[in-house]
Amino acid sequence: MNRLFKLQFLGPLALFTTTLCAELAARALEYAPSSQVLWFINLKLFGIFQRSDAYLSYFVSIEGFQLFGLALPIFVLACLGLVARSRPLFTIATHLSAAYAVFLVASWQVGMPTVRQASLGAIAVPSGGLFVMATILGTCMLSFAITHLLYFRAVHQEIGALVHRLRGARIVQAPN
Repeated sequence: MNRLFKLQFLGPLALFTTTLCAELAARALEYAPSSQVLWFINLKLFGIFQRSDAYLSYFVSIEGFQLFGLALPIFVLACLGLVARSRPLFTIATHLSAAYAVFLVASWQVGMPTVRQASLGAIAVPSGGLFVMATILGTCMLSFAITHLLYFRAVHQEIGALVHRLRGARIVQAPN
């Protein structure tokens, strides 16, 4: 199997893993609300998931929806695509993971406190989790780009085969 084909799995895997860790950190905080370490992990590392959960709760009020309703189905699609070696399943999974990553970034930036410096205008000041967000966004966009690269390769091969067949048909017809 092509390495690039397997590399498409990276985005949905990173998205699922970080969403699972954020959900576990939130659940652990429920059992140990006085733990400073859990508060730090929950607020600084996985704060992006709290903001997106707040936005999602306007539409779906199911606890853990980010994990069970979004990240898990995307991950399952990617797993099925890997096992079945199915390009369409990977395409759907990578596009959905990229869309969810963009939603996380958008929900992370909306409502951020802003600081004015000189005449530069408003600058968003993130409250932590930049590494987690960069990892999610980077891996999802890499998977997204690889999916498109593989489709462009497949289209190139199809066009090449079609041109080859057409040339072969002209050579056979020319002597008559």
